[in-house]
Amino acid sequence: MLNKAVHSTWMRLATLVFGAALAAFTVNFFIVPHGLYNGGLLGLCQVIRTLLDTQLGIRVTDVDLAGTLYLIANVPLLLLAWKSMGKTFVFKLILCTVLQSVLMTVLPVPAQPVVEDLLTSCLVGGLLNGLALGLILTCGGSSGGMDILWIYLSKKKGVTVGKMGIMFNVCLYLLCLALFDTRTVIYSSIFSVVTSVFVDRMHQQNITAQALIMTKEQGDELPKAIMAAVARGVTYWEGCGAYTGDQVRVLCVCLSKYEIETLQQAVHAIDPQAFITIQEGVHTSGNFKHHLN
Repeated sequence: MLNKAVHSTWMRLATLVFGAALAAFTVNFFIVPHGLYNGGLLGLCQVIRTLLDTQLGIRVTDVDLAGTLYLIANVPLLLLAWKSMGKTFVFKLILCTVLQSVLMTVLPVPAQPVVEDLLTSCLVGGLLNGLALGLILTCGGSSGGMDILWIYLSKKKGVTVGKMGIMFNVCLYLLCLALFDTRTVIYSSIFSVVTSVFVDRMHQQNITAQALIMTKEQGDELPKAIMAAVARGVTYWEGCGAYTGDQVRVLCVCLSKYEIETLQQAVHAIDPQAFITIQEGVHTSGNFKHHLN
């Protein structure tokens, strides 16, 4: 099922919608009722929502204001992504961010937690949230937040996304420790760690594949179309069909798993008879970039 979602445009979109909805449901039903906080930008928005309520008395009945704050906070990040990242990735980013923010705002937070035991709620919530975010990443999307800024800065400054995310969450939970109590920080951290571990298990976006394309097209049109479609280098050599004796060109492309469908569409638009073989899970070194799409 997951492989089908990775390779089909409509299934990827459906999976993105499901992932965003599941993430919003998990936060509102497993985390917020216990007074816990996410990591990242969403966690910061939850802290601000709590301060607006407790310190300024600003409260919107029956909705979680954190969802609206999260959407507003993402606007400048979405503009940054639009200027510096691929348009396909930005479309998926906007879809997931807006849907998750709206659902977190409109889904009613239950008065009593779905799971009464705090630790169990953290573990179950972390697994479901990790599943949701992993599905979104696997299908080439993102639920927004500080990851956009981390990706941008990693390209400019060379600092890893993971390190910047950890530093931000450390600062966030130190703030929570100053504002709230140790119990809140400990269980919020457990939720975030479980989410991160499960996201790593689910995430297939950077699985590398190798495609071999056998075609009778001898010009430069097909290699150029592939490079334009997936922004990957193409190596080719001349071959001969052992059965027919026909001259063929063999094109070799290394790409990420989620780019396979785009490659197939680009090839078949020029040569519907092209024969394509895909090998997944290959190892690469050297100048191979992990794209966002």
